Amino acid sequence: MDSFINERDGHRPYVVIHSEHWPEAAKTLKEHEELKCDYLRNLSGVDQETHLEVVYHVLSMENSREYCVKVKTDREQPSIPSVTPVWPTANWNEREVYDLLGIDFPGHPDLRRIMMPDDWVGYPLRKDYEPLDPEV
Repeated sequence: MDSFINERDGHRPYVVIHSEHWPEAAKTLKEHEELKCDYLRNLSGVDQETHLEVVYHVLSMENSREYCVKVKTDREQPSIPSVTPVWPTANWNEREVYDLLGIDFPGHPDLRRIMMPDDWVGYPLRKDYEPLDPEV
C-alpha cells in the first residue's frame, strides 16, 4: 500500500491499494465511523502502459471529505474485484472500464459490454490498441 497527498488536486488524500485487499478496504471506507464514504463519485480506468489501474473517487456526504483510491492490475490478465456490492453506482462505470480497457471485475452482477458492439475486437482505450480497420 502507498499513500500521498495530491497537492494539484486540492490536497486530496490518495491511497494505492492492492487489488486483493480492495473489497475489504472499500467496505471499511464506507462503514468506518470517521470516514463514512457513502458515495462513489466516479471510477475510471487508466492505461499506464506498464500496468492498468482503476481510480476511485469516494466521498462522505456527511462530513464533506473526499478521497481517491487507486487499484493497480497487470495488463495480461487485468482483474479488480467489483465494488458494486458496496457502492451500486459502480455498476455502469465498471462495465465501461471493462468494455474500453478490458479490466475484469469479478463479483459484478452483470459484466458485459456497454458501449461497443458485442462482436468488437479489442479494447479501444488501451494505448497499444490497433483497430482492425484504420478507417474506424
